[in-house]
Amino acid sequence: MSEVYGENEDPQSDAQRRIRRSPLLFTTPLVLLGLLTALLLWEAIRVNVSPEALGEWPWRMQLIDGQVLGSLLAVSLGAVLARAQYARTVRPYLGWRAAWTNGLLATRAPAWRVGILNGGQHMAVIESWDVRVVMQDADDSDDARWSSVSDTVAELVEAGFVVGEDFRLIGFGAGFPLIGAVGGHDTVLVGAFSESFAQRVQSVYVRVRVTDVVGDTHERTMDCLKGVWTDKAAPPAG
Repeated sequence: MSEVYGENEDPQSDAQRRIRRSPLLFTTPLVLLGLLTALLLWEAIRVNVSPEALGEWPWRMQLIDGQVLGSLLAVSLGAVLARAQYARTVRPYLGWRAAWTNGLLATRAPAWRVGILNGGQHMAVIESWDVRVVMQDADDSDDARWSSVSDTVAELVEAGFVVGEDFRLIGFGAGFPLIGAVGGHDTVLVGAFSESFAQRVQSVYVRVRVTDVVGDTHERTMDCLKGVWTDKAAPPAG
């Protein structure tokens, strides 16, 4: 059985990106570092002011002792750098894998199985899970409407597809954990699609947003039908 892995050929349709950082754990340390840096500059300017001017406003204003300020600045800078390094360590790596597989649809015909994997070392929690379907010869616009799994299934049924025979789409609610890979690369099922489904549908985009352990939000958009015809002949049903 051959497998097709997602490749970041199109950054708009298949690439992970960080879309939001935690205000508490990222913005606050940076604001504190900026404030301490401004105080350090103020004290550096005061040192070079003449003794006569130090008795006048605003030069007579000493906000914090220089040694204490230096220590606080060093601690703040260390916290910012440590946070950045830790964020890289716990960053989730969302990947997907697809292959022709038997036994996923009621017809027992081979189905194009798509699964998702968190290849990072730490857990990521799903924030949102949206789907967008593009039929053959339809306009594949980046600003097209995204829908929930249930709404997408209803649209596909209205278009004449049968759930369980032509396709399966798995819904993931907010808060579902994607456990980090520990020595394995087993994927969580996203969906399964028949050959006739792939002939009528151009793309099935799944946009997943997850939050990592430091509160940063990451997003990846997968085209579930990407590479579906790499192997022209699907494996025989068995």
